[in-house]
Amino acid sequence: QVQLVESGGGLVQAGGSLRLSCAASGWTFTRDAMGWFRQAPGKEREIVAAINLDRDTTYYADSVKGRGTISRDNAKNTVYLQINNLKPEDTAVYYCAARRQLRSGVYYLAREYDHWGQGTQVTVSS
Repeated sequence: QVQLVESGGGLVQAGGSLRLSCAASGWTFTRDAMGWFRQAPGKEREIVAAINLDRDTTYYADSVKGRGTISRDNAKNTVYLQINNLKPEDTAVYYCAARRQLRSGVYYLAREYDHWGQGTQVTVSS
């Protein structure tokens, strides 16, 4: 069974850091592009960061550029998202997503991803 499980969310003060993890199981993770999305209450799901299967291409939304780092350990079937200098506006449910890598580069749109985790809540207090 294809499954993505996020962890690492929680309550953190502004200026702090979090490292989210997403463990994949049930398929060959190494052939997939991965992405992190987030959704705040009343807002649409938006991309935060994305990475291709070879780890040589990444993308960051402007909102986290310079503060976020996406990485993956293919041997562990795990993708990570580190965000530093957290801001209250980073508060959201964070989701990881996967899809088969069929072209070069990364995938930016939620509708392009086939598999999703259940999400992990990140709350940043001011």
